[in-house]
Amino acid sequence: MLKLNVVILAAGAGKRMQSLIPKVMHKLGGIPLLMHVINTARQLKPDRICIVIGHGGELVRQSIVDTDLVWAIQEHQLGTGHAVMQAQSYLDKEGLTLILYGDVPLVSLDTLQRLIAATQEKRCALLSAFVEDPSGYGRIVRDPETKAITAIVEQKDATLDQQNICEINTGIMLIPNVFLHQWLPKIENNNVQCEYYLTDIIAMAVKEGILVDSKQPDYYWEVMGVNNKRQLAELERVFQLERANKLMERGVYLTDPARIDIRGELICGLEVEIDINCVFEGIVNLHNNVQIGPNCILRNVIVGEGTIIAPYSLIEDAKIGAKCRIGPYARIRPGTILFEEVHIGNFVEVKNSRIAPRSKANHLSYVGDSIIGENVNIGAGTITCNYDGANKHQTIIEDDVFVGSDTQLVAPIKISKGSTIGAGSTITKDTPEGALTLSRTRQVSYFEWKRPTKTKS
Repeated sequence: MLKLNVVILAAGAGKRMQSLIPKVMHKLGGIPLLMHVINTARQLKPDRICIVIGHGGELVRQSIVDTDLVWAIQEHQLGTGHAVMQAQSYLDKEGLTLILYGDVPLVSLDTLQRLIAATQEKRCALLSAFVEDPSGYGRIVRDPETKAITAIVEQKDATLDQQNICEINTGIMLIPNVFLHQWLPKIENNNVQCEYYLTDIIAMAVKEGILVDSKQPDYYWEVMGVNNKRQLAELERVFQLERANKLMERGVYLTDPARIDIRGELICGLEVEIDINCVFEGIVNLHNNVQIGPNCILRNVIVGEGTIIAPYSLIEDAKIGAKCRIGPYARIRPGTILFEEVHIGNFVEVKNSRIAPRSKANHLSYVGDSIIGENVNIGAGTITCNYDGANKHQTIIEDDVFVGSDTQLVAPIKISKGSTIGAGSTITKDTPEGALTLSRTRQVSYFEWKRPTKTKS
């Protein structure tokens, strides 16, 4: 098998993005554009991946710390040919070099494998596409009789006849290294842009009688580039719809595949139902028969079989057991583990806590830094007072506890097994097992008191 080098061009300034962030670091599906390309390239198992950076290069390197990458600097952006020249010293003498682009994130592994299969030590290959409107793209020029590729002409250098050609150059190409090392130093900038075009090596190949093969992607969106925020948004919708279609092919029920955002990896079991406007970030694993209501956000979450998450719930860095009921309007924060059949209701927040089976906090409560046993009922308005202004402290609530509404549990504290806490209590000491504990001042009524009235201006 021939050695494979991959060069990813990622040095452009991206001025049309109107952003302080390098273009290739803008996110598609929650992942930087450049990382999409790197991840696909890695699946080809190349001997080396070299990334050519320029504008904002240090920020790019700091953001992608992978040690298996080689970095080349293009201090002045003088064209694609000039960019590859900066990587030349990292390329093997033999084998093949695949040229990819950091702002063309969705080219598929399938397409690249077909391109590689078409290339040999004595043959070049490029990825072309047929479009209705080729404006702005380089044109693939072919021999009228043999249909062999003879040149690639950039839009600004094209004749009127060449501008009517609808087969465009995507920029993605595969060149034998033995030729690439010969041709790169010969590229000149005798063109309207005064740039060194990588495409000039195709003309060199033709001149030397080297066959230039071509392949086309299965879908045009594979070679769509990003030059501005509008194009980024358009590609985001393409990306999300493609992911939604794959979910539905695997049996997931989506109320509307046009209204889902997956910004990471979403793993779904059987009979999973997802309503509109849900966002999934990081790695989310939904087991069989999970139902997600509309407008939920899940980030790095495992959800057990048969659990229902009601609308407008936010869950992050947590593990949810089987047959739980979450929400609506619930917030489950990092470090939380809910075991089976736990109920977390509306406007309840849980943070860094373990809640054992069949326990409930159904209304308007905060549970933080707590360990809660089985069959516990947390009444509405209950707060675990876990922060003393400097440090966090733990609340332990053992099995079969009933906490009345509007209760404050001042940590560190233990509510012992079978305890009942009277509504409206502030509990500051550990409670005994099986007892009713409450703390209230004596109720007093003042008959002479009158409610203040609003002063008329």
